[in-house]
Amino acid sequence: MSPHAVVTGAASGIGAAIADDLAAHGWRVTGVDLRADALTAVLDAVHARHGVPVQAVTGDLADAGFAAGLVDTAWAAAPVDGLVNAAGIYPAVPFEDLTAELWDRVQHVNVRAAVLTAQRLAHHARPAGRTPAVVNIASGAALRARPGAAHYSTSKAALVMATKATAVELGPYGIRVNAVSPGFVGVDSPVNPVTPGYAEAVGGSLLPGHAEASHIAPAVRFLLGSGAAWITGANLPVDGGGSAGTTALPQHWPAPTPWQLGTPEARS
Repeated sequence: MSPHAVVTGAASGIGAAIADDLAAHGWRVTGVDLRADALTAVLDAVHARHGVPVQAVTGDLADAGFAAGLVDTAWAAAPVDGLVNAAGIYPAVPFEDLTAELWDRVQHVNVRAAVLTAQRLAHHARPAGRTPAVVNIASGAALRARPGAAHYSTSKAALVMATKATAVELGPYGIRVNAVSPGFVGVDSPVNPVTPGYAEAVGGSLLPGHAEASHIAPAVRFLLGSGAAWITGANLPVDGGGSAGTTALPQHWPAPTPWQLGTPEARS
């Protein structure tokens, strides 16, 4: 039987790329999203390209009941071997305009849903003696705040810690939980639109070119697979080296000074 993956946020962007990549490697896919028409279109295309079974589950991940229950729906079709929490929202709002309602919605979609789905997956997997893997899509924003993103950056930092905490709790049962932190990926999604100026400002990396959603999917597939059997609680940056440093800054001084070199000139 083909392995079965649940992918949230599968109607576009990174989630859609992950769904397609897994299907290309023989996984059946249950895609989850708020947008029914877009999700159906993506999954129909995935099925047409790769011939694997697909299933669409539509609902709002801010609804705790829906978030927990979606795994029940997927498991009823086939036991779940991989869960990818790729759904996320980024409503850019200045800090002083941020409402309690918007703060809560971002935390519920970006963090709580990932916890509830993993919890429900464990509920099904443990009695069945199965050891599925979970991958949460975090972000470089977990470590770097930016204007208009207090809620988003906080949610991604919380998701990284939730990944570690869930790995600790579920590791004794053989259930692995990891995160992938992409840098900026331009996906042209109507859910999280960005301006060209923003994309230019945050899209820098050490490698030439720009990140695409297809760059993220293979890392997720690796963490779901047997090659990552001894990896859990990790957060893998897939950011073109952006978290390692930047080439955007000039060398701060053209050459070492005499004092740095300890030359006789420095002692005079």
